[in-house]
Amino acid sequence: MYDILIIGGGPAGLTAATYACRAGKSVLVIEKAAFGGQITWSPRVENFPGFVSVSGNELGDKLLEQAMAQGAEVELEEVVALDRTGETWTVRCDSGAEFSGKAVILAAGARPRMLGVAREEELVGSGVGYCAVCDGAFYKGKAVAVNGGGNSALQDALLLSESCSRVYLIHRRDSFRGEQKLVDALRERENVEFVLNASVTELLGGDELSGIAVEQDGLRREIGVEGLFVAIGHRPDLEAFAPWLSRDAAGYADAGEDCLTPTAGLFVAGDCRKKAVRQLTTAAADGAVAALAACRWLDR
Repeated sequence: MYDILIIGGGPAGLTAATYACRAGKSVLVIEKAAFGGQITWSPRVENFPGFVSVSGNELGDKLLEQAMAQGAEVELEEVVALDRTGETWTVRCDSGAEFSGKAVILAAGARPRMLGVAREEELVGSGVGYCAVCDGAFYKGKAVAVNGGGNSALQDALLLSESCSRVYLIHRRDSFRGEQKLVDALRERENVEFVLNASVTELLGGDELSGIAVEQDGLRREIGVEGLFVAIGHRPDLEAFAPWLSRDAAGYADAGEDCLTPTAGLFVAGDCRKKAVRQLTTAAADGAVAALAACRWLDR
């Protein structure tokens, strides 16, 4: 029986573990893939306080090392169900393992929707990315492409156009779902080209992306770029916990900056929470807030 079960071992979950352990609570962090979360996909991180430059893997390792040094226990398991009997939470994993705790922090994150083309996962961090705010600076003076038609894609294209030599905005339709003022702003940028009625069909290059092939109006076109940012949305990993949460239309936990849910003893932190900004720093902040809220709840 743990005081706090934390589901998700990214920056939010590991920060929560550090804070909770320092408050004297017993903590188990359960992660299904890699400790550190999606940041481990990034070859370089330059926007996390205290580090001029660090690889995503190294940052994830440091977060894990810090949490374990404070006393957190960890398990590599995929959680498939969350149950409650009286005041005891039980986490059930796909391996059959079960863990019990008095409080739960959901820090399951949100995964970017992928294009589904060959070699996409292989080239993540080697030309393919999902966060222009995080990685756009690495492509200064280079040609890049953004795939998507919503506000996120339009904002990414605007951001990249400030420093990149050329930005290709690829969208499968002939009009955008995003705000017209963003579209108008992009049309005024001389280094931005709209590639409409088009879909990315192939990623070109060897170990590093050197270009993309798109199908546009039934014709194949190759575009030389060193970076491709996919901005077609994210999917929060909360399906297994839906009965205990209030969620918005996109599936994110409808919790405020206090990280509280409608269910006593259940807290939420990080990218799976409804929020305006999803960055390393905001995930870590959520982890601290959720951990302290859980500690206060346990102490009462």
